[in-house]
Amino acid sequence: MSNLPIFDVAGSALQAQSVRLNTIASNLSNADSVASSPDAVYKPIEPIFKANPIAADGSLTGVQVKEITQSQAPPVKRYEPGHPLADADGYVYAPDIDPVAQMVNLISASRGYQAGVEVLNTAKELALATLSMGR
Repeated sequence: MSNLPIFDVAGSALQAQSVRLNTIASNLSNADSVASSPDAVYKPIEPIFKANPIAADGSLTGVQVKEITQSQAPPVKRYEPGHPLADADGYVYAPDIDPVAQMVNLISASRGYQAGVEVLNTAKELALATLSMGR
């Protein structure tokens, strides 16, 4: 634990948003993938966050990734008999991923990450200004 708990809080936020950005990137990169069976389809993932007390007195709370869950949504069944991965009935299966919703989440996570960086930069500037006061 650092001497300034704000660095721990901001650091936990950066780590959480980084995980969120990575899961969104994974979902977007697999949005157009298909499989020959519903069991083989990519399942979208999403992080679950939980509050994490930073200070011993509980006055500051950070965030941590509790787990990364897979979506239970059924895959999208598309009739494409000419597709090399089509099953015997001519169907391929795609993950149920909404690229627009994923992009909205991506923008939100990106802004959250940027806010965390700004908090760290401001805390650093304030700490340096405090140290230079004695000069």
